[in-house]
Amino acid sequence: MIEQKALAYVNMYGVLGSLENLCALDEKAKAVCSEIKSPVSLCFSVADGPCCTFHFTKDGCRMEEGDKCCNAKMNFASPEKFNDLINNSKPGMPVKGLVKTLSFLLGPFTQLTDRLNEVLRPSEEALKDRAFFEENTLMTMYVIAGAVPALANNDSISKISAGGTVDGDIQMSIPGQAVITFRVQDHKFTTIKEASPNPRATMEFADIDLANGLFNGKVSTINEMCKGTIKLAGMISMIDNVNRILDRVSVYLA
Repeated sequence: MIEQKALAYVNMYGVLGSLENLCALDEKAKAVCSEIKSPVSLCFSVADGPCCTFHFTKDGCRMEEGDKCCNAKMNFASPEKFNDLINNSKPGMPVKGLVKTLSFLLGPFTQLTDRLNEVLRPSEEALKDRAFFEENTLMTMYVIAGAVPALANNDSISKISAGGTVDGDIQMSIPGQAVITFRVQDHKFTTIKEASPNPRATMEFADIDLANGLFNGKVSTINEMCKGTIKLAGMISMIDNVNRILDRVSVYLA
């Protein structure tokens, strides 16, 4: 069962949150950003749901919580309405910077989200290109990075696992490629897209091919752990709880 409020958080922090990384990794996204004439800080505010601002400049995208310093804003009457933006391209109600909001939403923002969809839901032919394959894997990891706390904090099933997770940092990494940290405090999860200075638990995938197989359900986590290609260290119960939440992520992102 998918809960619409939890899905809104996944869409905000996981899907749209990965625009930060897309604009840093993808050449087509970089080209779109390079055409932005003046900075746009676009806020999506969801009633009984998330509120985040995406700051777009020629140099890329940065997401932050809240509507501070936004110069364009769109309100959504419910989580369902916001999910319609992601799933059906239905906009909300512009309430600040009307012209800027609509022109940016219909222009650069749509170009970036279209590209994001191409990267995250590629054809088998596209994945034959090694560089694209690696980008797809990394972008999938960054979507997961935002989706895990979104569900840990908002999905009724994932909250059970979060409730059994002690405080500390859980680090997930692909050596030489990417590292993310889930920070837990009072059973609430947040994502930090960098290494932890003092992780309490770590999960390391041997290489990007293994990570891709795991993210797409093509290889067995247990088998790879037995082979030593997934290295676990620290408080394993924290990793177990994250893995349970990851099962829910696959349901929400299917």
